Amino acid sequence: MTLSVLSRLAIVVAIVGLSAGCANTIRGVGQDTANAVDATQGAGRNISRAAQ
Repeated sequence: MTLSVLSRLAIVVAIVGLSAGCANTIRGVGQDTANAVDATQGAGRNISRAAQ
């Protein structure tokens, strides 16, 4: 194998690895957003109950 082929293979492997890392980060952001929405709704319910 020539250096050019090895370089291209290394680049492809690096891109695949970075893409997998980004997918985990995006999934984590989605979970954090869902948790924030749940917490906000829970706080709203608590305030509503306290006002009654």
